[in-house]
Amino acid sequence: MDLPRYSVQQLNEAIGVLLERAFAPRFLIEAAALKPVLKKGHLWFTLSDGDATIQAVAWASTVQRLDFCPEDGDGVVVVAKLNFWAARASLSVQVLDMRPSLTTVLRRFEAVKIKLEAEGLLALEKKRSLPAYPSCIALLTSVPSSALADLLRTAQQRWPGCAIRVVPIPVQGDKEKEICSVFEKLEKHWQQLGIEALVLARGGGSREDLAIFDSEAIARCISRCPIPTITGIGHEDDITVADLVADYRAATPTAAIVALLPDCKQKQQQLYQQGLHWRQYLQNRIQIKIDNHHQNQGNQQCKNSVEKRIERKLWQLKNLINLRSAVSPLRLAKRGYCILRTEAGKVVKNSKNLKKGDLISAELIDGSLELTINNFEKGKNEGQL
Repeated sequence: MDLPRYSVQQLNEAIGVLLERAFAPRFLIEAAALKPVLKKGHLWFTLSDGDATIQAVAWASTVQRLDFCPEDGDGVVVVAKLNFWAARASLSVQVLDMRPSLTTVLRRFEAVKIKLEAEGLLALEKKRSLPAYPSCIALLTSVPSSALADLLRTAQQRWPGCAIRVVPIPVQGDKEKEICSVFEKLEKHWQQLGIEALVLARGGGSREDLAIFDSEAIARCISRCPIPTITGIGHEDDITVADLVADYRAATPTAAIVALLPDCKQKQQQLYQQGLHWRQYLQNRIQIKIDNHHQNQGNQQCKNSVEKRIERKLWQLKNLINLRSAVSPLRLAKRGYCILRTEAGKVVKNSKNLKKGDLISAELIDGSLELTINNFEKGKNEGQL
């Protein structure tokens, strides 16, 4: 039996051709990155799933394009292909793209959250209220993007009088220094620009894509920001460290604008209703004044009527007093007349029933006299009343 004969070089090349033909040109592999090292711009590390290992390399040209560089033990998801060096019959995984695995993202999220929570940066009492009617806000998001288009459209519909200052930022990958630089500039110039609130937004994506917003440095920039900050990052279920530090967390970018800007149509309706309320209030007050005026007029008329009745009664009383004075015996007494009374107090009008020795009294203007009848002579007017 004739066996194939190879040189070492021929054997290695045959193995390389076999691998190239039989194996997928590209594949995904999820593993832990162990002992990553940069040498001459190339990133070398070991991929391990706990049971087996394989060497991996990202060439310098690829490293420059990567948004993520792993630390020792980080879980990674790698887009790769096999790299077989025929000269040494060495097999490795050549990295074409790489991002952190979900376990790595969540682990970093928890680590940063615990650290900032211990410093009190996540405390509710640190949250500031959003401006009621902002006249100028800043939007920090990627440009161009569908998220930005939704933000601008929603802002125009809700509160068109608000000026929007769009500030481009990267929203994925290892770009925290660029985002922090934007925050530092805003911290210096926000008053000059008239900015009253800031929206940090990013559209949907996987939780791994949002890992940049778990950055401790970005979280500290948000905490130091002199104006209220609202976040709208990812989907409703996605929560990042930036969301926890911000003054207000919205579920989506559009929800952030809805929470920050009032609805002009709703406000117009409210103002209309308030106008109706105040108009009705003023009408009621005017009617009350009119009713009080009429009532006062009625009271005055009643008062005038009472006063006239009193005046009439006083006039009648005065006449009665004058009449009494006119017929009063005192008036006759002033003219020298007196009133004679019997012992029983009856007025003596004539001599009838009087006899000698009877006691009578004579009432004068200033007193009375006790008299005894000694003699009685009938006068010329006898028998007249």
